[in-house]
Amino acid sequence: MVKLRLQRVGRKHTPIYRVVVANSRSPRDGAFIEIIGRYNPLTDPASININEEKALKWLSCGAQPTDTVYSLLRKLGIIDKFKQQEVSSQD
Repeated sequence: MVKLRLQRVGRKHTPIYRVVVANSRSPRDGAFIEIIGRYNPLTDPASININEEKALKWLSCGAQPTDTVYSLLRKLGIIDKFKQQEVSSQD
């Protein structure tokens, strides 16, 4: 199964995360298929940069986001666009 999840990078006590597409069996910081964005929780407000086209492509291919990535995508409005695409494709 393919998942959209966070991969930790950065030094000790200063986490920065990549939003990646990875096989669910690979380790958290292991192999991944593609980087689709970045998330920095230490800035105020937290900075979220996700490539919308890539995220929508992987969601339409069946990739499952983790809970954290789902909330990030929802904040950016990507989940709403994906649901609209699903409804329009069913009509």
